[in-house]
Amino acid sequence: MAMYEYKAMDASGKQVKGMVEADSVKTARAKLKKGNLYITDINERSAQKSGSQKKSSSGGGFSFFGRIKIEDIAQFTRQLASLIKAGIPVVEALNALIEQTENEKLKVVLSMIRQDVNGGISLAKSMGKHDKIFNNVYINMVEAGEASGTLPLVLLRLADFQEGQVRLQNKVSSAMMYPVLMLFVSSFLILGIFGFVMPKIAAIFTSMNKPLPLQTRIMIGISDFVVNYWFLPLPVILVSVWLFRSYISTAKGRRWWDSVLLGAPVIGKLVRTIAVARFANSMSTLLAGGVPILTAMNIVKNIVGNTLIMEAINQAKENVTEGQSIAEPLKRSQQFPPLVIHMISIGEKTGELPQMLNNISTSFEEQVNTKITGLTALLEPAMIVGMGAFVGIVVMSIFVPLLQLNNLN
Repeated sequence: MAMYEYKAMDASGKQVKGMVEADSVKTARAKLKKGNLYITDINERSAQKSGSQKKSSSGGGFSFFGRIKIEDIAQFTRQLASLIKAGIPVVEALNALIEQTENEKLKVVLSMIRQDVNGGISLAKSMGKHDKIFNNVYINMVEAGEASGTLPLVLLRLADFQEGQVRLQNKVSSAMMYPVLMLFVSSFLILGIFGFVMPKIAAIFTSMNKPLPLQTRIMIGISDFVVNYWFLPLPVILVSVWLFRSYISTAKGRRWWDSVLLGAPVIGKLVRTIAVARFANSMSTLLAGGVPILTAMNIVKNIVGNTLIMEAINQAKENVTEGQSIAEPLKRSQQFPPLVIHMISIGEKTGELPQMLNNISTSFEEQVNTKITGLTALLEPAMIVGMGAFVGIVVMSIFVPLLQLNNLN
């Protein structure tokens, strides 16, 4: 069956729109007609069309769909695991989830997956057709779960993994909210002082025709630049950002920027901790889900988010291919903390690598939370002190010449 988006008029003449599932447009029209709806526009929807702006076939309007969030996928995964664990066939489980899913784009995607599964294609391959929604970790784990007959357990692990990723992202986002807001407000305050306050004060000082202190002349010069040449910084900033982004999109530039981030004071430790936590969490999830270690490492190296750490993982993968250990190349790279190397080495020797990686993930996620909390606690007073110092300099630049003039009088 396919999903159709429709616009129609009800018995009272009110315009309504929504989605209906049917074998064909004709069947969809018949379903809607039974509901006393007069159809004005109907279109078949696919995963590629939903989520974008699409003109209707009858020249009508446009339809808009929200994106699929990771929270939506995590919720769907947990619900699918529960239904399959209860003994419900995959197709029927997908039917139930399609009916209760509120996200229209996800509903279309699930409808297409159900159609493929109903046609004999595996769930993993069906999801693989929508790789922008279901990533490599997800697809490989589902494939391993189907092959081993542990799909419900694998889906539950996936749901836990995704919810953990959401918590980490929310933690970082919420921690950065206050500094970004403070920076935004401070920028407007500074522009207001230099654009409106300082010009009026400068006019007063000019009319007095007296020599001014250096700091006052600097402030007046900055104010003149803001008032007369305010349009110049914007293109310079835009071009600089474009050049920077273009450079770091290259392999050389990306490696340089990643090394800068890892070597940066305070921030570098946080970036490394997040990357290690992501590596350990992903590896643990994949290995516990039955994914072969080489496949798992090939997937994880592309999702750690740092070129130097990715190179270390790739070297470790080559070692495993040659029958050697993972820990030694990770140690040589000097990108992983000694504790991580030690725990991985123990996990390899005892055959409990997934559990050890899970312990590393838990420990480092707690460290991420601690570091983010500490960084936020440091940023707040630092920004307040910075703003206070700036205001103090401006005030001194204004009052020092006034006091000098009073002394002369």
